[in-house]
Amino acid sequence: MQPQSAINMKLLKCPINGVRPVSEFIFGGEFREMPDPSKATDAEWAAYVFYRDNAPGIKKEWWFHSPSGTWFIAERNTATDEVLTTYLLGKKQAESTV
Repeated sequence: MQPQSAINMKLLKCPINGVRPVSEFIFGGEFREMPDPSKATDAEWAAYVFYRDNAPGIKKEWWFHSPSGTWFIAERNTATDEVLTTYLLGKKQAESTV
């Protein structure tokens, strides 16, 4: 019989190292496209820096895999905590994760 902690372990897929325990990862915040600083108005820049809608749903988030030093994007449903996919920035693939 497996210990209870092994049965309930939350996992996340690193695009480089595969499925790993979530304890190896650090949440880096919501990923959002940055406006061009030279063209953005003060209001647009303030909205980018300070405002989040925090509505439940599918969000792109930065995650860091500590052992490998890898930053990547996870698309996660914040209402259900289900991770839909993970990928390196600029290399989105249709991969499902655990």
